Amino acid sequence: MTQYGKIHSYDATKGAGMIKPEKGGDALPFAKADLQQQAQAPQAEQRFGYDTKQDNGGKAHAINLQMEQGDDDSSAKQQS
Repeated sequence: MTQYGKIHSYDATKGAGMIKPEKGGDALPFAKADLQQQAQAPQAEQRFGYDTKQDNGGKAHAINLQMEQGDDDSSAKQQS
């Protein structure tokens, strides 16, 4: 099930970042390899759709990140 969040931080030298879920909760880590559009580095506050997976230690990670296109305000109004 696709979830949505905004990029909290991204370190291009490490190829890793954190995404903050829109529905609340702790920010989830992700790797550059998990980005569907790897040509561009994600910027803070960009909205992405993503899936999650559990690592061997049981911690959640964001995978299959896809940048959301369009106006964030209109999608928020539709959910209200």
